[in-house]
Amino acid sequence: MAFDDPESIRELFSQFGSVSVRRMFGGHGVFADGMMFAIEQSGELYLKADDLTIPKLAAENSEPFIYTAKVREIALSYWKLPERLYDEPDDFAAFAREAFGAAERAAGSKKKPKTKQAPKPEPHSAKKKRR
Repeated sequence: MAFDDPESIRELFSQFGSVSVRRMFGGHGVFADGMMFAIEQSGELYLKADDLTIPKLAAENSEPFIYTAKVREIALSYWKLPERLYDEPDDFAAFAREAFGAAERAAGSKKKPKTKQAPKPEPHSAKKKRR
């Protein structure tokens, strides 16, 4: 099933919730809360995936999105939407929520970890109690 225009993509995600669709890389990026969690390329839809979601997608015979750049193939962390989900809105919404979670986890891992600093010593006057 091919979804290559913004309106059909938004309609497909209606059970998931409101999404915005932007033209990107010759296809479309699908965003929720400002975060991209799905892409459309050549009429095929791909969901953001990570170590927690890949096993479930692989069990559905899904495959990663791969494109050719110059002379090598590059796999992205997006996996093809299992064909059956186009006709099962509740299951599709569950997969879309998991893809959004994968996008959130990826965004969280890109933030710089905060380093712990030693607490600042209190001024001597603050330590003394007045009687």
